[in-house]
Amino acid sequence: MPVVIGIAVAGALGALARYGLDELIGRRTGAFPWGIFVVNVTGAFLIGFMVEALEPRFEGSWVRIAVVTGFLGAYTTFSTFSLDTYRLLEEGHTAQAGLNAFGTLAAGLIAVWFGLKVGRAV
Repeated sequence: MPVVIGIAVAGALGALARYGLDELIGRRTGAFPWGIFVVNVTGAFLIGFMVEALEPRFEGSWVRIAVVTGFLGAYTTFSTFSLDTYRLLEEGHTAQAGLNAFGTLAAGLIAVWFGLKVGRAV
């Protein structure tokens, strides 16, 4: 039962963090969805970091599952990223849609790689 409660609480916190960061950044930018971009890239870094940093200490523990599945699962969002990219295409912002799609993937891969490196060093 601690696993389910941990995932629920961490998931709620992750969703609130995503909403807050997206609102904070999103209000200061134009058509490009910088808020979700930042959320997904920081989430990629954090999942790499957490997997490496928490794995040896909390292997099989509900804490690791709550943080990675609950918090980071709710914090990052593939569905909103997809919708944002589709809307950019629909509105004729083809270059921005491509930048969002490929930029998020490239930045996310670099961020998870960097997170893994930092997590190993801790």
